[in-house]
Amino acid sequence: MSGKLRFGAFCGPHHPLNENPTLTLQRDLELAEHLEYLGFDELWYGEHHSAGWELIASPEVMIAAAAERTSRIKLGSAVTSVPYHHPLMIAERYSQLDHMTRGRVMLGMGPGSLASDAKMMGIPVSQQRDRMDEGIDVLVRLLRGETVTAKTDWFTLDNARIHMTPYSRPSIDMIAASTISPTGSRAAGRNGIGMLSFGATSGGAFDALSANWNIAEDVAKASGKTIDRKNWRLVAPMHIAPTREQARKEVEFGVEGWADYLRNVAALPIVPGGGDVIDALMSSHMAVIGTPDDAVAQIKRLQAQSGGFGTLVLFAHNWADWPETKRSYEMFARFVMPQVDDMIDNRAVSEAECRANRPELAGQIGAAIQDRIQRHIDEHGQKDIAPELIAALPSKN
Repeated sequence: MSGKLRFGAFCGPHHPLNENPTLTLQRDLELAEHLEYLGFDELWYGEHHSAGWELIASPEVMIAAAAERTSRIKLGSAVTSVPYHHPLMIAERYSQLDHMTRGRVMLGMGPGSLASDAKMMGIPVSQQRDRMDEGIDVLVRLLRGETVTAKTDWFTLDNARIHMTPYSRPSIDMIAASTISPTGSRAAGRNGIGMLSFGATSGGAFDALSANWNIAEDVAKASGKTIDRKNWRLVAPMHIAPTREQARKEVEFGVEGWADYLRNVAALPIVPGGGDVIDALMSSHMAVIGTPDDAVAQIKRLQAQSGGFGTLVLFAHNWADWPETKRSYEMFARFVMPQVDDMIDNRAVSEAECRANRPELAGQIGAAIQDRIQRHIDEHGQKDIAPELIAALPSKN
């Protein structure tokens, strides 16, 4: 797959219980400013309503606030939990955000990752993915400007339309969330939208990458739609430092608590099993805790396994303290992004050419300087000319 790889981050967020929630939310907004400064292309905010760690209840509120702090970076929801909202209300809110951000908003759609959220609302976990499918199918149509009539056992649309056509044409950027199951792949293909693969580096999801994209393509073809790998995003956790030893030391700040949350509270099959968490993350290739070169190797591994994708999305895990976390993003932007750009680096070409030609060019420069010295001597004599320069002139005999 050719084309410039894009880069983003997914902010669930993940904040431990011993931190001030007000300050962590401010930090999640600061992340948008930091990533824009570094040249990242996009930032995604999650939606969660229980379990204590993932504090953002409304991605739309975060997007609106982050948009006021930034001017270029795209901002999206990863994800808006479709079964928790009437589809017309989602479409209305994102159409409004599209205008407020001048086309920078993205809508990520999924079933809702925490079963504890669904339980509080009386939504059977067994129905979440069915409701996601039903919601996505009408959301895409609404945001493309269609008038929709539909009835399910949880929502009704009666000659419904969004009352403000989106700023973006023909529609805002929309993606379906995918992990191991083909649910997101099928939704993406059926509607001709993008796909975001969470946990792309974890064992089962990594193994299923190519298969899930093939499913999306097959469903798209059967549905008369087209999809493009450039609209496929893979989520991967990384923490970068100058050395592997330093990276490991920095993530000791929070990686144990993060792993415990995902294993025993959220019950998400992302973190590999027992033993030392850092060793497990690294030996399974689930995460990069190391140097820029390690990050490059992981990206190339994902490209080979998937067959090509459009955007690498870094998992905003907050394993390290905030200053080290910001520096990790900075090192990624400085030393990783340029190495995975498939365009020829003209700087490298220029340096190599100059290195190869240096002896010849240096000789020409030296000869030109000597000629000017000799011309001055011939015209004005040796007065004011340094003796060492005269000595360096070639003999006329």
